[in-house]
Amino acid sequence: MSDRVRVDLARLVAFVVEEVIARTHGAAEGVPGLRGAASVGRRRGGASRLADATGGATTGVPRTAAEVARFIDHTLLRPDASRDDIDRLCREAVEHGFATVCVNPVWVRHCAARLEGSGVGVCAVAGFPLGATTPDVKAFEARRAIFDGATEVDMVINVGALKSGDLALVERDIRAVTEVCRHTRATSKVIIEAALLTDQEKVTACTIAKAAGAGFVKTSTGFGPGGATAGDVALMRRTVGPGVGVKAAGGIRDLATLQAMVAAGATRIGTSAGVAIVGEARGERGGGAGAGY
Repeated sequence: MSDRVRVDLARLVAFVVEEVIARTHGAAEGVPGLRGAASVGRRRGGASRLADATGGATTGVPRTAAEVARFIDHTLLRPDASRDDIDRLCREAVEHGFATVCVNPVWVRHCAARLEGSGVGVCAVAGFPLGATTPDVKAFEARRAIFDGATEVDMVINVGALKSGDLALVERDIRAVTEVCRHTRATSKVIIEAALLTDQEKVTACTIAKAAGAGFVKTSTGFGPGGATAGDVALMRRTVGPGVGVKAAGGIRDLATLQAMVAAGATRIGTSAGVAIVGEARGERGGGAGAGY
């Protein structure tokens, strides 16, 4: 290991320890790979730089249809989505005033053209859904998606690296995307796939994402073994504090669940059931619940 890598890893571990202690009142002893790391010191260096977050701590639970809609990334990430499906997604996003449409990279250019001037953004995914590719590939995905018109990028962390205790690789993986987003003024969201992690690993992942300059941390891909829970959202919010957004995604298919996620600290919701949820906020019934995210 080179001297520079040792210094970067020491800086990262020091930052993680400091944040974990501050946010979880001494829970750092249970974080994998961090026992005894407090002796490294508390130098933050450049690790505390944050990208501009488009949502910090929420100020209230949305109740009107318009309030609900602005929380939603209207999502279609199924591999069998057709052009007609994507066109419908864009029409619905404009009609209801959703924050973004969230699509696979192949559809970004098409959505950007369809949504130009509408006020609805385009969110692309990177390293999706496994996160098991290299940092440079994720960075290229992000750069290409932004070139094609994406305003936000949701990247999946290297879960295996986190499980292995390779915190330097986890940060390098995340920073590869957040740096691209920072330079292009796009919003970065970091998917930690919470259902695969222990609580200590969730804290570590969120702390590293914050250190790497993420605009948001996000619960789930929607393709893993479980989706968002209010408990995970609350833990993530406590970990990152008010200056970083928290996106809840996976299994959010009704108004009550969306409101519970926001009450727990979510500032964005990823769902394929946005139309039904907004309809429920209007007092409608029977609009269908969406599927796949």
